[in-house]
Amino acid sequence: MPGHPASSSAEAGGDAPRGSRLASIAVASALFMEFVDSTALSTALPRLSLAFGTDPIHLKLALTSYILALAVLAPASGWVADRFGPRRVFMLAMSVFLLGSVLCGFSQSLTQLVIFRTLQGLGGALMTPVGRIIVVSSAPRERLVAALSWFTMPALVGPLVGPPLAGLILGVADWPWIFFINVPVGILGMLAVARFVPPLHQPDPGPFDTRGFVLVAVAITTLIGAAETVGIGLMPLSLQLGLAAVAFLSLGAYVWHALRVERPVLNLRLLRIDTFRASMIGGTLTRMGLGASPFLLPLLFQVGLGWTPVEAGLVTIGGGVGALACKSVAPYIIRRFGFRQTLIFANLTSAVLTAMPAFFRNSTPIPLIVGVLMVSGFMRSMQFTAINTVAYADIPPDTVSNASTLSVVTMQMALGLGISFGGLMLHLARGAGEAPLTPDRFVLPFIAVGIMSSLAGPLYRRLSPNAGAHIGGRRVG
Repeated sequence: MPGHPASSSAEAGGDAPRGSRLASIAVASALFMEFVDSTALSTALPRLSLAFGTDPIHLKLALTSYILALAVLAPASGWVADRFGPRRVFMLAMSVFLLGSVLCGFSQSLTQLVIFRTLQGLGGALMTPVGRIIVVSSAPRERLVAALSWFTMPALVGPLVGPPLAGLILGVADWPWIFFINVPVGILGMLAVARFVPPLHQPDPGPFDTRGFVLVAVAITTLIGAAETVGIGLMPLSLQLGLAAVAFLSLGAYVWHALRVERPVLNLRLLRIDTFRASMIGGTLTRMGLGASPFLLPLLFQVGLGWTPVEAGLVTIGGGVGALACKSVAPYIIRRFGFRQTLIFANLTSAVLTAMPAFFRNSTPIPLIVGVLMVSGFMRSMQFTAINTVAYADIPPDTVSNASTLSVVTMQMALGLGISFGGLMLHLARGAGEAPLTPDRFVLPFIAVGIMSSLAGPLYRRLSPNAGAHIGGRRVG
């Protein structure tokens, strides 16, 4: 009968690192499908705007509907994983994601695409947090950096593979195949999970916090809904302000509720831990920039500069290559300089590079564009490797599920708000949507998201120089 991961590690002896590595790779292979799907869809937005006869900026609904569904359901992921078992839940989530992918491919309008992307998000809502629970629970503490490096690999390779894959598909077939390609990849991922991920015994989650879940769901839905509709004329300003008011009232009610129940759906008490708090708040600001860039770059390249999807996809490979190259050196850099110094430097550099596409023109040398995206991908990868790891540095083992759930919810909200923020800045730069999308219109959006990302820097400076030293492998005096 399978035991707790700790006991399993003890019994397996030297096989424990290999087992945790195989589990991480299996989970990563499944998540790879999710990240390729998102980046490929971003590249296809200009084509979809023609197919559905809608403004390219309105296509952000296809991105944020997925993120909204993911953020709403994710608070329940930790409880569901503990109640029914991480492996079983992960496999079910993959099945739902694949069903949503097939239905997206048959969409005949933007409305249908948004609905089916929401279904995809319901599967994705469980895949990422439950996958993280599997990896963190399977890996010995001293190998957490290496295990999470494999776990974050799909987020790095996805941007490498997604854009050129989308460009290739759009060059030889129609846009639905961007979704249909998920089916064989997803089936292979499910086979890998079934083969290499062991059953994990999780602590009893207790009763589900239904009241807390409803408050969180209302807060997230209304907040992202209000942010998403600003400036695109889908609803009057009075309704947007009403949604924002409901969001903040629901959020306040949840904070009051969560601090008074023993097992809230999102455990806000974890924010008392310095390393976790810095990771959540700093990561939110940084990810808002990350969320906006995949939405803005395809529009800049294909609409602003007039490139083909293949050309745009090939150029954006640079970001994925840089991110992938970082994985081999990230553990060494963190050991050498510590989490605090790594985060401060990576955040500042990444923020500047995030703003650089504001100055891309057709006269800009292609090698320079690729170089900027490559270094940007490297520094972004460095920052997120450090953020994702230091978040768990001081988390008690019995609250890993709670920490993973809160981490995923804040991450997805940040990505969704980032897309909305980028879309709003682009809308303002167009003169309330009247002017064409020329390259000059992208100056304000890229500089704004770069500044947004840089706001995380002061939070990282407040970390102790020895923060996370026991998991980063850094020697402290």
